Amino acid sequence: MKILRPIQSQPSRRELLSIGLGGFTCLGLADLLQLRTEAATSPQQRTAVILVWLRGGASHVDTFDPKPLAPDGFRGPFRPIATDVVGIKVTELLPRLAKMASRYSLLRSIAHSSGGHFNGSRRMLSGDLDPPDVASRMPRAPDWMTVANALRGRERRQLPRYVGVNPVEKYDGIAIAGPNYLGTTFSVFPVEGDPSRPDFALLDMGVDNHEKRTRIQGRAELRSALDQMRGDLEVAAAVKPHDHFMSQAFDLMLSPQARVAFDLTREPLAIRERYGMHQWGQQCLLARRLVEAGVEIITTQFDGPLCGRVKNWDDHAVNHHVFDALQFRMPYFDQAVSTLINDLHDRGLDRRVLVVVAGEFGRSPQINPNASSGGGVASGATGTKQPGRDHWPQAGSVLLAGGGIQTGQVIGATDRRGEAPTDRRVGPEDLLATIYQHLGFNPRSATLHDATGRPLPILEHGSPIAGLLRQS
Repeated sequence: MKILRPIQSQPSRRELLSIGLGGFTCLGLADLLQLRTEAATSPQQRTAVILVWLRGGASHVDTFDPKPLAPDGFRGPFRPIATDVVGIKVTELLPRLAKMASRYSLLRSIAHSSGGHFNGSRRMLSGDLDPPDVASRMPRAPDWMTVANALRGRERRQLPRYVGVNPVEKYDGIAIAGPNYLGTTFSVFPVEGDPSRPDFALLDMGVDNHEKRTRIQGRAELRSALDQMRGDLEVAAAVKPHDHFMSQAFDLMLSPQARVAFDLTREPLAIRERYGMHQWGQQCLLARRLVEAGVEIITTQFDGPLCGRVKNWDDHAVNHHVFDALQFRMPYFDQAVSTLINDLHDRGLDRRVLVVVAGEFGRSPQINPNASSGGGVASGATGTKQPGRDHWPQAGSVLLAGGGIQTGQVIGATDRRGEAPTDRRVGPEDLLATIYQHLGFNPRSATLHDATGRPLPILEHGSPIAGLLRQS
């Protein structure tokens, strides 16, 4: 049996989750936990949010805010096409979404001043106003996902309240989201890997062998009793956050509900193919299954091979030929997002579940050619001069659907080149306030307590976007 050292530095929650989901085969591990074994109750079907995150920042002028009258050097090659809502156009890269604009709204005037990937992401996810793009700095404020998780409390659940399917946590290894003073108890339950792969599965998820279930449960009950007898309050306090995660992992192992929710093979093949038998499509399908099962906060990050050579939306010319990259990735994006929105609507989930599609900022309307730093998908050979668009927090677009919002509309506008808002400038804080309001929290008055017990507002600035959420 492996002997565990005395607790001096706590293992990460990801390490504990990995150990836990690998199968509780070592009694020594349980010495760190008080695994609770009481029956979990089914979660209530409350309002929920699915965030589709475009890591790196998508070009607004080549997707949701086309600028056909922009001059040469700004105008891209993609023509605008009509949607099913008179007066709303998107680019030809989005034919599926064009046919269903009546089921979503476009925010075309979101803008802020944080131009780096780290601070731009933190600004969008938490309202962090700190302008320096410092890689070594941790997020100064908890992200909206962990805030919402904390506000909804700690009730025992068969499935986590907050799940990340390819989670939104880091940009190239640098933290862009996290719980900060809320502690790891409310952090994301990460689901990693490509759900379109035939071998995709969470290890030991939903153990269905009766003998194994009995053995695991008996072991946990034994260790729980011994831990209580020991009464070591100091150790118990030190491992409390990890106890939460390991108990959560234990619940997942024994939960038939979890086994069903995470098992994409239970979906009819026709539905899987409708989403797309690729990573982004199956991530969105898994998000829909999880929200149906009671998960309330889901993030899913669109990055990886479907983006092109550098595996994100950061379409500088040194990374990608911006127009080749968009032409390569947008069919996957268009299929996955349009199917998710339609599927939620057709299943009657469109009032309960809000879908938000966003990244940290837009891209520069001016096209900036430069030499490629390497050849590959959507990028010419090293040294090839190719077009690119750079960071542009001054303007961007966000798609919102479901959540009972007023759909079939555009909120805000940018100028002829797409460089700056000309109508209804909206900040990230306003988007966050809108999300909180949908989830049932008053962004003006809701507070959480920091480590010292001091109450802090969930948002320092921002108001829900007028005309978007229906008045109930």
